[in-house]
Amino acid sequence: MHSFGTGVFKRQQPAQNRRGTLRAAAAVMLTLISGVPSGFAQQSANPARTKASSGLPAAPEPVATSATPLRQSQHDFSQPKGDITGKFWKMYSPTDISAASFVNSVRLDNLVKDGKIYLSLSDAIALAIENNYDIAIARYNLDIADTDVLRSKAGSALRGVNSGVVANTLGGGGSTLVSGGGPGGTTGGSGGAASGAGGLVTSTQSAGPLPEIIDPSLTGTVQFDHAKQLQTNTLFSAGEPVISQNTNTYNFAYNQGFVTGTALQVGFNNSRAASDLSFNSYSPLLQSSFKASLTQHLLQGFGIFVNKRFMYQAENNRKITDSSFRQQILYTTNQVENIYWGLVSAYEDVQAKERALAQSTQLESDTRKQLDIGTMAPLDVVNAQSTVATDKQGLINSRNILQYQQLVMKQAIARNLNDPALVAAPIVPTDRISLEELPEEKTPVDELVQTAFKQRPELEQAVLTLKNDAIGMKGTRNALLPVFDVQAYYGGSGVGGAQSPYLNCNPVFGGKFIPCPAGLVPSVGYGDVLHQLVDSAGPDKGVAFSLNIPLRNRPAQADQARSVMEYRQSELRLEQLYTQIRMQVVNAQFALTNDRAQVLASRAAHDYATQSLDAEQKKLHLGASTTTNVLQYERSLATAENNLIAAEAAYAKDRAGLYQTLATTLQHYGINMNDAASGTVSAVPNVPGMVPATNQNVAPTAPAPTGR
Repeated sequence: MHSFGTGVFKRQQPAQNRRGTLRAAAAVMLTLISGVPSGFAQQSANPARTKASSGLPAAPEPVATSATPLRQSQHDFSQPKGDITGKFWKMYSPTDISAASFVNSVRLDNLVKDGKIYLSLSDAIALAIENNYDIAIARYNLDIADTDVLRSKAGSALRGVNSGVVANTLGGGGSTLVSGGGPGGTTGGSGGAASGAGGLVTSTQSAGPLPEIIDPSLTGTVQFDHAKQLQTNTLFSAGEPVISQNTNTYNFAYNQGFVTGTALQVGFNNSRAASDLSFNSYSPLLQSSFKASLTQHLLQGFGIFVNKRFMYQAENNRKITDSSFRQQILYTTNQVENIYWGLVSAYEDVQAKERALAQSTQLESDTRKQLDIGTMAPLDVVNAQSTVATDKQGLINSRNILQYQQLVMKQAIARNLNDPALVAAPIVPTDRISLEELPEEKTPVDELVQTAFKQRPELEQAVLTLKNDAIGMKGTRNALLPVFDVQAYYGGSGVGGAQSPYLNCNPVFGGKFIPCPAGLVPSVGYGDVLHQLVDSAGPDKGVAFSLNIPLRNRPAQADQARSVMEYRQSELRLEQLYTQIRMQVVNAQFALTNDRAQVLASRAAHDYATQSLDAEQKKLHLGASTTTNVLQYERSLATAENNLIAAEAAYAKDRAGLYQTLATTLQHYGINMNDAASGTVSAVPNVPGMVPATNQNVAPTAPAPTGR
């Protein structure tokens, strides 16, 4: 029999010829399994970045995040639980994941002294690594990526991993607080890996023929059936109006796929039927059969690469997740630094406002005394009183900002803010930025750009995504081919049982029932029935070809074209990232240079304003100046202090921003990625370029005095 779509060649033949056919079919199948060329029907795609066609110099490939995958727990979720050879029951037991901790790390308690939290920038970064929610949420992605690796080993499609940076810590993107308002919150991003909102898995990366399921499965059906059938014609039932039959069924099957695009199916069926029908020779009747078949894809679904492409993509996704977690550490560390310098600015601003209030209060007191002795006009007293009121309002506003900045700092470095002692404890920032010039400020910008090209996790993720797109292209190209499969199978059957007591030996059709004598039909035991399966007593073997040709093939064409376009998009995105990073590095270096100059200029202006105020106050005491002039110089000094605070904060933030732009924060600060992945910092990061604060007494948080 031969037909278009499916061809089957099958016939009963002598045992010797059948054995020869079976050996030939087995040889064909073994050749197909062992000699599959992995590059069959696959498009060659090299995702490596080259600039030969454009004439531009090639940029270096980004460095791999880690040779050993990072994990947030000791368990490796890329490995299965249990094994067929031992502890097999674990394969069917659920995995318990420890509950998330909502307790602050001990490090935070150790920083509390005399009811205050004396916090250095290094301690703030260490606490953020241990307690920050953004990092804790991103940490789970490491193990989630491992579960996709485990799925891919079974031939299953990937679920994808969210590689976007979690950005919900308040205050990290806000500006320096010196004149009211609150810190700017950040927004969360759900995408990542340069692949849009879908995360790691784009629309066509998993397109194409599904791989064979490599995990074997064993199925079984055991059924006990008792049936009575009413007869409408007793001619064939020896006059019995009802026929009873008890049937026990024991069927089993084994299925397994292979990375070559081969599927193995083995079926083993058994039944035991007892009936009072007089035409049955055996009752109970024992029947057994088995059939083993190998099916090999020859076009669509053919090849090791096509059937292992999910494994390759899962491994790339795992690397992307590691890189994304490194990006999360860089991002959150920079956020914490911005919050810390915002806290320092608010702290310094309170001290500046206190000095301004003390000066204006003293001037108002001196002016009132001079009014009492007749050497000062009443209008000068009113002017001084107005200045005192303004300074009080400014101090109250500055203290409120400081309290809020302290709360923002706590939510960035603590996991539980319900502890009353923690909420009530003010934070004293103990570090100040130094003006020590960084080597990066003198390094030629091209060298910094090359460093960023090697270190930036976004580039690493974009390159890996490009590789995944190339893998997806090969899958969609293979899906364009028709389905052409070859199948070789071999089976056997056996029959036996005991002579039926209801066997009718009356040769007259429809005549009186005459029982046959015992032993007329030889008994065949179940062991003999099983022997019949392998002694070619009832073989069933052959080779079949199956062909399915889509006459228009539009879905496959659309997926294949889309996969190429997505690959081209990824190429452009990678080139765009190189350009963006170059501009970011140039901007960060220029900004840091300008910030240093601004700090130096602000310090000079502050010194000049301080000396000018001191000189004018001396003139006032000698009667050579007026209260109005002194108040003007006080305002100039206050403005100079605000400018200096803002300039130092901008310099500190842009200095941290340069490290983040180059993605060298981890190296400069000594942050261990394994510690970050586990959530326990063994060694506190060491932030260079810090100097201790000259005054570490926290500013008063009580309202400013209202008396004179």
